[in-house]
Amino acid sequence: MQTHIDSNAVIHPAWLRLTHWLNAVAVVVLATSGWRIYNAAPFFPFELPRALTLGGWLGGALQWHFAAMWLLVVNGLLYLTINVMSGRLRRQFLPLSPRLLLADFMAALKGKLAHADPRRYNMVQRAAYLFVMVACIVLVLSGLVL
Repeated sequence: MQTHIDSNAVIHPAWLRLTHWLNAVAVVVLATSGWRIYNAAPFFPFELPRALTLGGWLGGALQWHFAAMWLLVVNGLLYLTINVMSGRLRRQFLPLSPRLLLADFMAALKGKLAHADPRRYNMVQRAAYLFVMVACIVLVLSGLVL
């Protein structure tokens, strides 16, 4: 049985789409400014192409990097707070069953992972989203340590 979704139905609320895209922009700015910072360090005998970097010079790259970090921190805290307070985190991402995760992962590898209802995440998506949330926290904390 296939579920029909109204083409005008809102699958994800505006706050979720906005925080998602702000985080995506922050990560791209962090990566490209980080590459520029990397190019300024004489540790390895190669550089990334300047066209792929942001900041122009080391000081500019550091400014972009810190600005993007604070965007990621503030926006990430907003995202997590709304998800926790609204109960969405629990409803959409928990529980995470290792057995079902393995089954969904194997189905994904075979190209047979069903996803009839875009409002419900499968176990692979749940694990990926939870991993990204934890990874962003680790990213910010490790950046602050440096």
